[in-house]
Amino acid sequence: PVGKSFMHLHVGFEATREELEQLQAHYMYIDDWERGVDAEDNAVLISIPSVHDETLAPNGRAVLHAYTPATERYDRWEHIDRTSKEYQILKEERSEYLWRVLEKTVASDIRTRARHVQVGTPLTHERFLRRYKGSYGPAIKAGEGSFPFPGTPVDGLLLTGDSCFPGIGVPAVAGSGLLTANS
Repeated sequence: PVGKSFMHLHVGFEATREELEQLQAHYMYIDDWERGVDAEDNAVLISIPSVHDETLAPNGRAVLHAYTPATERYDRWEHIDRTSKEYQILKEERSEYLWRVLEKTVASDIRTRARHVQVGTPLTHERFLRRYKGSYGPAIKAGEGSFPFPGTPVDGLLLTGDSCFPGIGVPAVAGSGLLTANS
């Protein structure tokens, strides 16, 4: 089964070293635990690498990445031309939840501090990451299925990547590569 996609917000913003020292590098924000992390507009993951590495942005600036954890439906995007006004409006509407979470967690005035903003959508995932329907990858549920291991029926042909064990995400793909290299 195909997993859902994401909304992303990449922001370059004004921040002093003292302000960054008050922040953590990573946050997971949940509005309502009863709705679960897979509910739309309920969870956001935030990474602020400038907390640990001041060379990632010019002096007095910082960078962050906020995103929804594979909760964005592709069907609202699939028939929209990404060069259209409709696309720009939908990007603004669907990134609003991310902005509100950043205002609660990072800085209440983050929008006015923002100097560079990029919004990623399911169409961004589809175009630049070559992901079917902008998905994060296979939506295999624990206990109902598993990712295949690297072996194949063809002698000497092994598989690796986010569609193999242990699954999707950078750490899992690195693990998949190690498993394949040592098979």
